[in-house]
Amino acid sequence: MPDRAPQPVDRQLPTDEARDLISLVRDIAQHEIAPKAAEEEDAGHFPREVFTLLSRTGLLGLPYDSEYGGADQPYEVYLQVLEELAGARLTVGLGVSVHTLASYALATYGSKEQQVEHLPAMLGGGLLGAYCLSEPSSGSDAASLRTRAVRDGDDWVIAGTKAWITHGGVADFYTVMARTGEEGPRGITAFLVPADAEGVSAAAPEKKMGMKGSPTAQVHFDGVRVPDARRIGDEGQGFAIALSALDSGRLGIAACAIGVAQAALDEAVGYATGRLQFGRPIADFQGLRFMLADMATQIEAGRALYLAAARLRDAGRPFAKQAAMAKLHCTDTAMKVTTDAVQVLGGYGYTADFPAERYMREAKVLQIVEGTNQIQRMVIARHLAGPETR
Repeated sequence: MPDRAPQPVDRQLPTDEARDLISLVRDIAQHEIAPKAAEEEDAGHFPREVFTLLSRTGLLGLPYDSEYGGADQPYEVYLQVLEELAGARLTVGLGVSVHTLASYALATYGSKEQQVEHLPAMLGGGLLGAYCLSEPSSGSDAASLRTRAVRDGDDWVIAGTKAWITHGGVADFYTVMARTGEEGPRGITAFLVPADAEGVSAAAPEKKMGMKGSPTAQVHFDGVRVPDARRIGDEGQGFAIALSALDSGRLGIAACAIGVAQAALDEAVGYATGRLQFGRPIADFQGLRFMLADMATQIEAGRALYLAAARLRDAGRPFAKQAAMAKLHCTDTAMKVTTDAVQVLGGYGYTADFPAERYMREAKVLQIVEGTNQIQRMVIARHLAGPETR
């Protein structure tokens, strides 16, 4: 069956440097990531070697200050890099987004001394991060977390369990939100915890529907001692830091979702133009052509939405509402487009011989992570109508 090669997305990029960056990412995606994606996902293999390559080429610190090993790229560019990586393999695209999220607290709220000491290794020194907010009993209600940090002289002693941690067990550092004071959001503080600290351990990875190559695990903190120099921001500021990080992180999820959706559309178009039925390609039939048109339109709308939010962020303007809208729309789009791609391929779409079924399984998690889409609707509604009355 002849394949129609997908055309690269025609991106509007602000600089020649950004265009060169996208070309580099596409080369890595095509030669280092995509060829192994299906086999390694099926085997549950985490591609640490890919993240080492991305770190070495400067792709793990794109939106951060070059003074500390970043690349000074605007979010408008960084998110399009994520989209390209996620289209090749979501484990990689989402992994870069999570690492960026884990680095956010120190890069944004850390002291100058902390940034000089830790950021170069985090952004370009081969380290990989994880973000520890959720717990077994606090997911959407993150402010009710129970992990506690108790002051002991110049140290803090952290005890508790975090859940649903991407890179749990393979990360080199964890950005941990722990309770240091009163109940509720004002009693939470952020810490930078090295993965090799005594008392840090990870449970066996969760057995998931998709993204089997990306470990998601509980992480246990059993009397982990960290110096006060690893506290990020002020005591009690941790929840505000966490929410600020998630506003940016949701844009990363939106971009990853569009990457998966675009890959599914490319697969569907390639199949439909090569598959012959009734003596002609099935892409000739109007019902299927309209499906492809709707898929492409929703993808373009999602891409425009996340880029509009990114440009607000880059301009220093409020973007939380738009980030929630982008996360909501783009991940719902990914679920719809990947489902339709399976339908276009018919019986073949339901088999592991084609990537459509993998895209569909992977898209589902994007409607859940970093705030379910029900939470996104609550965030958007609060911006429109104010907080709920009680």
